[in-house]
Amino acid sequence: MNTLRLLPLVAALLATPAFAADKDLTASVAKTYQDKLGSLFQHFHSHPELSFMEVETSKRLAQELREAGFSVTEKVGGTGVVAMLKNGPGPLVMVRADMDALPLQEKNELPYASKVVAKDHEGKTFPVMHACGHDTHITGLVGTALYMAQNKGKWSGTLMLIGQPAEERVGGALAMKKDKLYERFGKPDYAFAWHVSADVASGTLVASEDAAYSGADSVDIVVKGIGTHGASPHNGKDPIQIANLIYNGLQTIISREKAPREPGVITVGSFHAGTKHNIISDEARLQLTVRSENPQTRKQLLDAIERVAKNAGRMAGMPEDLLPTVIVGEHTPPTANDTALAKRLKAAWEKRLGPGVVASTYTRDGMGAEDFPYFTEDPYIPSVYIRVGGTPKAVIDAAKEGKATIGYNHSPLFKADAEAAIRLGVEATVTALLDLMPKK
Repeated sequence: MNTLRLLPLVAALLATPAFAADKDLTASVAKTYQDKLGSLFQHFHSHPELSFMEVETSKRLAQELREAGFSVTEKVGGTGVVAMLKNGPGPLVMVRADMDALPLQEKNELPYASKVVAKDHEGKTFPVMHACGHDTHITGLVGTALYMAQNKGKWSGTLMLIGQPAEERVGGALAMKKDKLYERFGKPDYAFAWHVSADVASGTLVASEDAAYSGADSVDIVVKGIGTHGASPHNGKDPIQIANLIYNGLQTIISREKAPREPGVITVGSFHAGTKHNIISDEARLQLTVRSENPQTRKQLLDAIERVAKNAGRMAGMPEDLLPTVIVGEHTPPTANDTALAKRLKAAWEKRLGPGVVASTYTRDGMGAEDFPYFTEDPYIPSVYIRVGGTPKAVIDAAKEGKATIGYNHSPLFKADAEAAIRLGVEATVTALLDLMPKK
């Protein structure tokens, strides 16, 4: 076959709406950003609030969603916001945006940089900033609400918009569920969320067909010792030495027990023991974060931590009743995208948003966790969670050459490319909703 004869046909196909970006959607979102969303983002950014303390943020979000035409309920699960818009028969689809900020001092020279200092639930005072982009998420939620309310002729079904508290403390989603979210407002047929990411170039989105984020466990290890004078260590049992054995042993779980290509992390984030130079204490404490992406690996890691801890105590000669104690605390499941739904929405994004927007390759080199799966795991709801670019490509390229610095998520230098992220976040969300809730 003469491939040259096919070139005009290919060019014609590429020019048809099936292969072209939806210019009307792009123009509409751009205008909404200029008219409203840009200033709204700056307001949220300069007025951050800590987890479960998003009182003013939730009030403003609720106000904006009501003005967009939604029926809004506040104080769900604490400071959570639920906005509903019924528009004929069809599925119930949930879109979630998190609201909370972090206890960090912003070090950006933005005219709207946060100057907020606030007390947490324990009365401790911290500077506060939106260092993870939740301000872009809730601004995008308002943008989505405005578009869907103004374009009811393009879709059919019921839209549920969620303003979720306390994602950073991994508790807000569960709190809303416990407040009978689905009993009060209905169980969604689909769920969707997006997160701005500093390591993804502006104007692109990443849609995994498996785990978008990892699962996480908080683990405490209490190491008992036998206290004595520091000048006479032979009279006691040093818990710091035992804890050090545990620390080193934990690393071999990852390097020598877990399959090399299976994701898994064990990090000791806190190690505390002792009160004075010349005292061997009777206790040490380790605090761990453990990351995995399936139940089998999670069990393997947690079982191995227990084994390493107990046997380190035995190696040191501790009696059985004083062996280290392993306490598995807060658990967050992996954020597992529904594969079939992810493929469906990727096709919709590629068709409506145009070529090059959906990243063809992306290496996820960390194991961050999310509490979004508390909404979708039990009962199971098909869901997709995507990343939206938050740093201009030129900056990412310069950083690779050592010529620029990226303010990554959770950094005091975090600075999202807000307009690009919010506009694409809204366009991606609207595209997903129009695909999931077609007009009957």
